[in-house]
Amino acid sequence: MAGGTQAKTDIPTEEARLEALQAFNVAGVEGSSTLEEITRLAADIFGMPRAWVSFVERDRQWLVSRTGVDIKETPRSSSFCSHTVQGDVPLVVPDIDRDPRFRDMEQIGTRLRFYAGAPLISAHGHRIGALCVGDTAPRGDFTEADAGILVRLAALVMEHLELLRSEIVRQSMMAFGNATDLAMIATNAKGIILFVNRAASHIFGYGPDEMIGRDCVMIMPERMREAHSAAMARVSAGGQSRLSGRTLEVTGLRRDRTEFPMELSLSVWRRHDGEVGMGAIIRDISLRRQRDMRLLRLANHDPLTGLKNRRRFEDLLGAFMERSGNPAVLLLDLDGFKEVNDTQGHGVGDTVLQAVAVRIAAALPSDAVVARFGGDEFAVLLPDSGGPDFTVATLAAQAVLRAFVSPFVTEGLVFQLGVSIGCACAPEHASDVEELIASADFALYRAKEGGGRNWRLFEPAMRDAARAQRALQDELLRGLHRGEFELYYQPQVALDRGRIFGMEALIRWNHPRRGVLTPAAFVEVLAGSVLALPVGRWVMNEACARLEAWRAAGIGDVRVGINIFPAQFRGGTFGAEVLEAIRRHHLDPGSVEIEVTEGVMLDYDEVAMAQITMLRHAGVRVALDDFGTGYASLSALKRFPLTTLKIDRSFVTDLATSPRDTAIARAMLSMGAELGLDVIAEGVETPEQERMLIELGCVCGQGFRYGRPMAESEALGALQRDAERQQAGAAL
Repeated sequence: MAGGTQAKTDIPTEEARLEALQAFNVAGVEGSSTLEEITRLAADIFGMPRAWVSFVERDRQWLVSRTGVDIKETPRSSSFCSHTVQGDVPLVVPDIDRDPRFRDMEQIGTRLRFYAGAPLISAHGHRIGALCVGDTAPRGDFTEADAGILVRLAALVMEHLELLRSEIVRQSMMAFGNATDLAMIATNAKGIILFVNRAASHIFGYGPDEMIGRDCVMIMPERMREAHSAAMARVSAGGQSRLSGRTLEVTGLRRDRTEFPMELSLSVWRRHDGEVGMGAIIRDISLRRQRDMRLLRLANHDPLTGLKNRRRFEDLLGAFMERSGNPAVLLLDLDGFKEVNDTQGHGVGDTVLQAVAVRIAAALPSDAVVARFGGDEFAVLLPDSGGPDFTVATLAAQAVLRAFVSPFVTEGLVFQLGVSIGCACAPEHASDVEELIASADFALYRAKEGGGRNWRLFEPAMRDAARAQRALQDELLRGLHRGEFELYYQPQVALDRGRIFGMEALIRWNHPRRGVLTPAAFVEVLAGSVLALPVGRWVMNEACARLEAWRAAGIGDVRVGINIFPAQFRGGTFGAEVLEAIRRHHLDPGSVEIEVTEGVMLDYDEVAMAQITMLRHAGVRVALDDFGTGYASLSALKRFPLTTLKIDRSFVTDLATSPRDTAIARAMLSMGAELGLDVIAEGVETPEQERMLIELGCVCGQGFRYGRPMAESEALGALQRDAERQQAGAAL
């Protein structure tokens, strides 16, 4: 099913399927309130903007129930559901634009990117249509469990369609006297029961003889009998029944006085002598109601922790805000939970999340609402923030922080987790649900930015900073499309002879108003945005193309260093992309050196390991940039197949005056030598720094002493001049 593959069984012929479809009366089904409710429920459960029930006819698709969809019919050739009815399991298409079966299919209305549909299968195995959900964005989070829920909802649709079809029974009810799935009762105009079938006796708990001849109010709760008697009198007097021909849900009464939900379809007729007769087809829907309750709970609660889910949380928050209250929202993000999942597995991680849910709830007032938004993110709704100084919200945040002081003990393992909290209060910080949660999220970001394990209250400046970041992201996107990015190159030299052996490619932005910008002005925002991937690919291709051009210009023995964004490892295809760029530009893999930071190795440990190992096997060089400034240096040296260490400039700047920096640089150089790694000192600016590095055993350097980052034409000139110097030196 994943990706849209369907299992096929012995599917009835198309002609038989179409004959079965006719029996369900398309025109009569449209507008059914029950179908509309199921459709809305499907959209709500899966968080989809669109849901529909369709019948697939010979040449068209008829949408008999719709949520978020305006059209009533489409050509069958433009219907995903025509594919769904070819199998008996859901068809799931995570990204329509990437699926060769559907990406070129003409669609009606706003184009869909995600589709999931479960076939409507009749009792005889005919697939007459589908219950479908869709989104205008691709969705990769539709699970097997979600597919199971969609199947159950489709079964509810089919049950209702079968019941609607049963209305044709009317005056021929006696022919169904032995039916066991539908209860059938016929009365005269006064409501006296004239006929019951075996199913009616079973559902209501009476024998047939105990029901025939008695008033039908015996199967109704006391509170409903007066209205029923009035309606019977109106029909008996020649009036019209407002319920005839409709299917509705009412409450039935069993012999043991227990009430139960039932679905009822009422028919009224007059015999040739003018006598009025009434018939009801009844189904006990207790099990369906139980399923609906389970589905409702699934739609409103997190299945792992039992807490409210985001959808229910937002509904409750909206209700509090509509009552002109002063609610507060706390967003919580766990610190250190990723390591639990990575080291112990998701089973232990789920158990820890359940313990976290209990501990958060126990730390808060009884009227607080706790929800899990997903992953390790939780939320708290406080009905009242505590006045202008937000006393209640402050105390709640502090209580949650204290709750995480003690470690969590699970399956004999001890975990010390922290929590970061962002808080926002209405109406001071927002006037609607979405804005209030967003404000709390701004505050949460600042809490995590401050090192975590603390809480922050929202301030308007946080939103201003976020707006500035979004504006910068928009400018970066325009810059990419307009070709405003450029690579500069800084020489890497051998300290003994000053020979240039490499060039590090450094991105610059030719901003139309602010001039040439260095990475300090934009790279942090760029690296955290969706542009990191396309810009990273551009940098890789541009640097390789430039190295190819240098080769063509006669520059032979030089390599290029290329900085990598952490996000480039996320998809798992980075290694293949690097090798493809090298192949496309006819380069020796050893002439390309990718530069990664310790953060990459922390955040993408296993994925990065696999990609870097692939590149090393192919001969590509791998440098650890800014060595010594992060948290994973020693473990990275041990685990990752590196070729080069780059000593951060912070250890070089004060080399001549700081014995500590001298000792650290010496240790790094010694470590690199012992591990067989090249070591490049960054930030070399003075002759004295160069002299001390040489005395410590460093053979490679990079910095303003050898050249500032320069445009491509300047870099080529520097390489040519260096080649001439080396040739002149060799001649002497």
